[in-house]
Amino acid sequence: MRMSHQASPPQQDPLRKAATQLEATFLAEMLKSAGLGESRESFGGGSGEDQFSTFLIRAQAEQMAQAGGIGLAESLYHSLKEAQND
Repeated sequence: MRMSHQASPPQQDPLRKAATQLEATFLAEMLKSAGLGESRESFGGGSGEDQFSTFLIRAQAEQMAQAGGIGLAESLYHSLKEAQND
């Protein structure tokens, strides 16, 4: 039996990962400030919706950052890389 070897995903640069996580955190705060995740008056999900809305906001922010976000992660990454090389 022949087994196919799948290439493992490349290890992400820790600085890029940190920059992306920081952008995701920033985006999550911006989404909260914009009112995303607030309960609606009619047809709301009650206390369960309030408790889990932060998880939804965080997941959405992480997806936005992974998709390129607003470019903050890239700027942070280059600044961190320059600071590391100095």
